[in-house]
Amino acid sequence: MIAFDRLLRPHIAAAPAYRPVQPPERRARGAQPIIKLDANENPYGPPPGIADALARLPNAHRYPDPESRHLRAALAAHHNLPADNLLVGAGADELIDLIMRLFLAPGDVLLDCPPTFGMYAFDAGLHAARVVRVPRQPDFSLDLAAIERAVVRLRPKLLFLANPNNPDGGLIPPAHLERLLQLPLILVLDEAYIEFAPPGHSRLHQVLQRQNLIVLRTFSKWAGLAGLRVGWGVFPGWLMPHLWKAKQPYNVSVIAQQAARLALCRADWLAETRDKIVAERERLFARLDALPWLSPYPSAANFILCRVQESPRSTERLPPRSAAQLTRDLARQGILVRHFDKPGLADHIRISVGTPDHTARLLRAIQEWGKG
Repeated sequence: MIAFDRLLRPHIAAAPAYRPVQPPERRARGAQPIIKLDANENPYGPPPGIADALARLPNAHRYPDPESRHLRAALAAHHNLPADNLLVGAGADELIDLIMRLFLAPGDVLLDCPPTFGMYAFDAGLHAARVVRVPRQPDFSLDLAAIERAVVRLRPKLLFLANPNNPDGGLIPPAHLERLLQLPLILVLDEAYIEFAPPGHSRLHQVLQRQNLIVLRTFSKWAGLAGLRVGWGVFPGWLMPHLWKAKQPYNVSVIAQQAARLALCRADWLAETRDKIVAERERLFARLDALPWLSPYPSAANFILCRVQESPRSTERLPPRSAAQLTRDLARQGILVRHFDKPGLADHIRISVGTPDHTARLLRAIQEWGKG
């Protein structure tokens, strides 16, 4: 028998699979409605009217505009940016892969600063690049000196940084970004959660003055369109012709383009929803911080990372607990959170910010769990 698997590219055959969050029906059972707080989705969904408008979509039988012209024009007007510097993708994930396709030949170096979004290292591995990890400090801040040493020694082409970072929700100080922009590499800022951060932290408009800065955004979090996969980015002018050459021609569906345009027309509603999520994040943080088993980290995103303490922060005698056990016990009650157990994140969970009702049910469950 011919071993056809030997025809695979060796680095693909040896690569581990990415582990996405599973749909809720695969993860929990029970009579209570499932509360999904494991993927940083918008609990309020897309703006009203979008579903009805999409049901009346007249041209689903036609291929989508390969350049997403109407959506790019709407984004340009909304953000006061030139449309010629914008590219739309099937989620920011597609744009991450596309950037690597342009820059990374086998063996080229990409810097990764874990703990962070796992797709940066995963996609680089698919391109047979060399992923060099520069771990973050214990408080999840960047180790700038170590990054600079790695640049001198290894000459990486790309550095991807989430701002706010996933999974801790921390922001990169402006002075640190300026320092990073002096490095001889392409800096890609992934601003998937920037709408939930205080004003003034986005670097969208700096792209127009920089030759080595790319900023990515998404409609998944702020606009509640995670299921339709719409991302976009601002790129230096010199890079745009190469992006158009490399991207798939019909990469963003007719439905996704139309939904994103309609969402931009409901910016006031989305701003109100964002304000609700930010207010609920602060309330949830205060309540989690009061629990003896948890140590939450301040967040500028729509989630909160917590370290689960083996011993409670109190004098009360209680048996030890673990993040894995808490995640399993919550899932049995229909509450899904994200469990992490890897370097820099041992015994952590990440909780997406839901509605006030979600918070109430989550806190009741955690309080009962803590009593053992």
